[in-house]
Formats: sequence, C-alpha cells, structure tokens
Amino acid sequence: MDSSARDAQSAAASEGRSGGLLHSLRNLLAHLLAVARTRGELLQVELEEEKLRVAAIAVFAVAAAVFLVLAVVVLTFFLILLFWDSNRIMATGLIALAYGLIGAAFALGARSRAREKSKLFAASLAELGKDSARLSVNVTPQ
Repeated sequence: MDSSARDAQSAAASEGRSGGLLHSLRNLLAHLLAVARTRGELLQVELEEEKLRVAAIAVFAVAAAVFLVLAVVVLTFFLILLFWDSNRIMATGLIALAYGLIGAAFALGARSRAREKSKLFAASLAELGKDSARLSVNVTPQ
C-alpha cells in the first residue's frame, strides 16, 4: 500500500471517529436537555400543586374567620347582657383581656410558622441531587 492510500484510510478513520464523537456529543446534549425538561416539568407541577393547596387553605381560612368572628361577637354580647345588672364592666374587661391573649397567641404562632423553612420544590431538589450523584458516579477518571 502506498502512502497516499494509507493517508486516505487514516483520514477516513479519523473522520469516522470525529463523526462518532460528534454523534455521541449530540446524544449527550439531547439526553441532558431531556433531563432538564423533565425536571422543569416537575417544578411546574409542584408549583401548580402548591398554588392549589394555598388557594384551598385560603378559602377555608376566610370562611372559618368569618364564622368565628360572628361567634365571638354574639358570645361577647351574650356575656355582657348576662352580667349587665351585676358586673358588666368587669365582664367587658375580662372579655377584652381574653381577646388580647388569644390574639397574642395567634401572632406568636404566625411568627413561628413564618420562620419555618418552606418545603416548596423539595421533590425537584431531591431529583436534581440524585441526578448529580448519578453523574458524579458515572464520571470516572481514566
């Protein structure tokens, strides 16, 4: 075989390897994009679920608040009328004190819950962590 034939074979083999490498890189990029898209869709689903959960909680909370306020107002008038002849001022003061203590307890509870860490996107972050662990295990130095 002469040198020009060997050069042609070498060039063809080199082109085949670079085509194979390019093909492998394209496949890797396509796979990474598919994984990123899946994770993005998971984030979107979690966000929609959280939005629906918060909306449902808000509806129930508003309804509960309205009826609890009505009950408290009626109970207040009932107690004041019950003690009207004997101790209406003390009854009114004790009711106001009770409302103040209950309000302070709820304010402390709200502050405590506001300081808690949110669990939003926990599943997505866990999946990304698994992906990272799989990738770091599959990448071995040669």
